[in-house]
Amino acid sequence: MKTQITTFLTFQQNNAEQAMNFYITLFSNSKIIDIRRYGKEGPGPEGSVMIARFELNGKEFICSDSFVKHNWDFTPAISNWVDCKDEDELQMLFSKLQEGGRVMMPLDNYGFSQKFGWVADQFGISWQVNLS
Repeated sequence: MKTQITTFLTFQQNNAEQAMNFYITLFSNSKIIDIRRYGKEGPGPEGSVMIARFELNGKEFICSDSFVKHNWDFTPAISNWVDCKDEDELQMLFSKLQEGGRVMMPLDNYGFSQKFGWVADQFGISWQVNLS
């Protein structure tokens, strides 16, 4: 069996499913693969995401709603890098990802690409969008 490395997102506000549904609307070739939920017996709140798998443009992600409140959350030190096919895609992604989030680097030419921006979305996930 081949070793597979997959990004795992731990949500602490019971919003894993909301985040997945938002992300799959942004990228083509994206879908929710599987969702397993906590039942009445817990340990997480009934109906919350125990573990879910989804794809964004063919890349697999895993996420869950953590029933344990950790002393940490998402950090921009780890982010998703998106190479955009054109400026329209870059503008659309940056605009939608920044809604309710935080811009860390506004769209601009920083010398390493035509246009680049960095944003943490409404769920705290960090995205770097790039046009080479």
